[in-house]
Amino acid sequence: MNNRLLQLRFKREARRTLTIGLPVMGAQLLQVSMMFVDTVMAGRYGSEDLAAVAVGSSLFFPVFVFFAGTLMSLSPIISQLFGAKNFEDIGKNVRQAIWLGLLLSLPAMLLLRNATPLLIQIGIEPELTEIAAGYLNAISWGIPAAFFYSIFRYFCEALGDTKPPLFVALIGLGFNIFFNYALIYGRFGFPELGAVGTGWASAIVFWAMFLSMFIYVFFKKNYQRFELFSQLRLPEKRYVGEIVRIGIPIGISATMEVSMFAATALLIGTLGAEIIAAHQIVINIASITFMIAFGLGTAITVRVGHSIGQNSPRTARFAGFTGIGLTAAMMLIPAMCFLLFPETLIGIYTNDISVIELGVPLIFMAAIFQLSDGLQVAGSGALRGLKDTKIPMFANLVAYWIIGLPIGYYLGFMMDFGAPGLWIGLIAGLTAAAVFHTLRFHLLSGKLWKNKLTDPQLNGTST
Repeated sequence: MNNRLLQLRFKREARRTLTIGLPVMGAQLLQVSMMFVDTVMAGRYGSEDLAAVAVGSSLFFPVFVFFAGTLMSLSPIISQLFGAKNFEDIGKNVRQAIWLGLLLSLPAMLLLRNATPLLIQIGIEPELTEIAAGYLNAISWGIPAAFFYSIFRYFCEALGDTKPPLFVALIGLGFNIFFNYALIYGRFGFPELGAVGTGWASAIVFWAMFLSMFIYVFFKKNYQRFELFSQLRLPEKRYVGEIVRIGIPIGISATMEVSMFAATALLIGTLGAEIIAAHQIVINIASITFMIAFGLGTAITVRVGHSIGQNSPRTARFAGFTGIGLTAAMMLIPAMCFLLFPETLIGIYTNDISVIELGVPLIFMAAIFQLSDGLQVAGSGALRGLKDTKIPMFANLVAYWIIGLPIGYYLGFMMDFGAPGLWIGLIAGLTAAAVFHTLRFHLLSGKLWKNKLTDPQLNGTST
């Protein structure tokens, strides 16, 4: 294949990846904005309520990430079925995922509604424990809706239809602002609930987003061919088993990554208030830029899955590496911004000179791991498109908990580097994951390609 043809093929694949990925980035940024609204509104009501939301959120998100991550297996499953034009099984998988989402919501709700003993064991003050428990109790009522919304979102994304979740997230942000204001401060005839009102507002938002996605999917004519709601059957082991088998490793992998950052934050919490503030600011900035990689990772899963469904491993390999290269290039943009404008970016959050000075070295660290973070998300997305999730789960365990955290602890505390040492651990963990995922996709996709004697998609004509 000559260079010009290769360039044209790369541009075409990159355009398709961006078409799918950009709306996902937007939807994720809107969801981050909801967390920002929760923090700001609770903080203005009172410092104790802000602390309660922070404590409650630190327990809510690992639970949510694990269970919602398990349902994320729907994306590679449906993308491969769509590539193979197996529309009947797409509908069956969505219906079975709804059963699974209902089943998973029960333990998730129980965990959130019985968190008081854990909060007491951690050593949270009794007054704060009561508020945080109320927040978790309230938000738990939105868990079934959050899971159902995720199912319909993954369904749409697997088909390459990523704009609806973006608009639904915009609706969710509007609901979030209104009900936070009404329930935290007691406006428009609603009771004044403080931080607990934030939990109820989030639950209402989850139901609003689920209903919006349901209405879209139900009435979209093009989706009627999947017969999503034409029949109701009891859970079937074959379909539920595949969703769980592929999904649980995804949920565990995501939880391990989230918990690595959470553990690092807890360790930094022992170093003083100013460095905690600097760390929180820089992590918030990095979480925003992470949405670039997340959106592209989702798109890579879809593009690889479509190609595998079309029995074209060569096209899947090309789509995966195109997406990985595109992600690396795009993550260099925020990295350069972090290096060139550190004080300006941190200054958006605070005017405290000491916090800015402490944050500058950390944002330089964040600049370094932008590439690693992007590559590990992109590589993981490519592997998900192949339905390869079990081995990457063990790789993440090694990368984050055997490499990343121990290195961070050693440099931060044993070598007295403080917070920058802990951030070097983050870089090490993310880099190890990036190298493994990229290398495994190279080996696995190459093996699939070589094992196929004929490839009907030699020119990358997948849809």
